[in-house]
Amino acid sequence: MNWLDASGRAEGLPLKAARYSYPRLSPDGSRLAYVITQGSKSDLWIYDWQRGTNRRFTNGRVTTLPIWSPDGRFVIFSSVGGIFCIQADGAGAEQQLTQSKNRQLPNFVTPDGKRLVFSEGSAEAKGELRILPIDIGSGKAQAGEPQPLLKASSISTFASLSPDGKWLAYANAEAGPYEVYVRAFPDKGTQVQVSNSGGVMPHWSRNGHQLYYRTEDQRIMVANYMVKGESFIANKPRVWYGKQISNVGLAVNLDLAQDGKRFLVLMPAESTESRDRQSHVTLVTNFFDEVRRRVAG
Repeated sequence: MNWLDASGRAEGLPLKAARYSYPRLSPDGSRLAYVITQGSKSDLWIYDWQRGTNRRFTNGRVTTLPIWSPDGRFVIFSSVGGIFCIQADGAGAEQQLTQSKNRQLPNFVTPDGKRLVFSEGSAEAKGELRILPIDIGSGKAQAGEPQPLLKASSISTFASLSPDGKWLAYANAEAGPYEVYVRAFPDKGTQVQVSNSGGVMPHWSRNGHQLYYRTEDQRIMVANYMVKGESFIANKPRVWYGKQISNVGLAVNLDLAQDGKRFLVLMPAESTESRDRQSHVTLVTNFFDEVRRRVAG
């Protein structure tokens, strides 16, 4: 993982090489939640910059898409059977918020810490965003009944809430490729398309009027926006970083820093070989005849 700015300058993190995914910075930027996959197991880890500690929080279960509570005290994540939460200081055991045979993915917790927006897929519906009342600050996690928010073409919506809590950005593939859209939160039934040539994983700048997203070919884009009354107006997107970051499919591979000037990204593994050589396949014919010839000689 690397810090990356718009000029292309990359600064690596003091972490060992591993198969990383789903990086997510804490609200104050002091910690990083992420997932390491080893074989069929994917575990949640948290790295603390101030203490220089790196700790695993789950043990051999399939874990994806960690998100932080607004106060930074809890991490909520998806696993087999539903959505779970755990205290970020390591105290206490993980607790289950939802239980479902369908895949469920947490997207964000509202600023008041009382509602979790998550997406769910099922055989009947390709994807749906839902709002779940939660209480996780009292020591025992509790959740109410989820309410529908909007239908989507896929469970992978990557929904994100604007800093003022009034706008919802998300990805949808209703017209073919994924595109990034914005609509009011709570929903008023209208949406604005932001991306113009594919896009997923929208990220709001906390200090300005920029909405970032990643294209499906792993490039970072940005669009300036403004709000007039109840209307959201987005400018034409432009390239923020033109080179490709690591391709991990639809797994999350970036997060925006608090200052809005840097991304924490997964970068492709460095190699001294050219890309052509890395993807080159050599077909050797009559291999064992050649081995016998050389041995006999």
